[in-house]
Amino acid sequence: MRIVFMGTPEFAVPVLEALVAAGHDVVAAYSQPPRRGNRGKIAPSPVQARAEALGIAVRTPVSLRNDEAQAEFAAWGADVAVVAAYGLILPGPVLAAPRLGCLNVHGSLLPRWRGAAPIQRAILAGDAETGVGIMQMEAGLDTGPVLAEWRTPIGSQTAGQLGDALSSVGAQLMVKVLADPAAYPPAPQPDAGITYAAKIDKAETQLDFQRPAIDVERQVRAFNPAPGAFFELAGERFRVLEAEVIDGEAFPGTVIDDRLAIACGDRAIRVTLVQRAGRGVMTARDFLRGFQIPTGTRL
Repeated sequence: MRIVFMGTPEFAVPVLEALVAAGHDVVAAYSQPPRRGNRGKIAPSPVQARAEALGIAVRTPVSLRNDEAQAEFAAWGADVAVVAAYGLILPGPVLAAPRLGCLNVHGSLLPRWRGAAPIQRAILAGDAETGVGIMQMEAGLDTGPVLAEWRTPIGSQTAGQLGDALSSVGAQLMVKVLADPAAYPPAPQPDAGITYAAKIDKAETQLDFQRPAIDVERQVRAFNPAPGAFFELAGERFRVLEAEVIDGEAFPGTVIDDRLAIACGDRAIRVTLVQRAGRGVMTARDFLRGFQIPTGTRL
């Protein structure tokens, strides 16, 4: 098929690569504009970088709501637009331009977690399972019918691990749907069980030790690898990339032993992987050799 691809983060890259590997004619890739990274340099999105390496024309409009952008999109003459974590609203003329419309790779079991951050929200909520689906896009936010889906337990996976799995499977699902669209009739989403996965606010990434330890551990997994959960001590931030729930009791936020166990609203967590600003990721044991956090310290 003649395809316009639309995506921005690393999650979308395997989908783009699978379309190319399957022999489709990806005539253009749309991505959000390059942005300033952690070190102050303007950098293209992962999708833009990969598309350019594959020799695919790239467009990075700030919006698709103006007539000029919509006319350019329609001019590609696409059979279908494949969307994966693009990050911009698609107006009606864009949704209607491709012959088969716009198909989205969505990282949740719809209608559970419609919206921007379904993987993180599923972990934070303690969902037992999640999945990925291929959805026919329409004007509403992730309201369209589902053509195919795949389910998986969440277990102890981080957002990064879960995202990699959902992206890989979603890419293969999309290839299967495009190979035989008639075999995947769209099914309307149920009216019950609708929730919305709001975009992650950076304030949410500070560990809240007033909450039960099980919730704090979910924060750690939901924000690994990015933007990273953290605690503060003496005005400095320390990223926590891995932790486990243990027994323990004290005022929430109190360090209760010499191995970086921290009391929570119920039980405690033990930090096992940590990162100090400007340093590499370390085990808690190695970290504490060079930076002492005595028992009784309040975080």
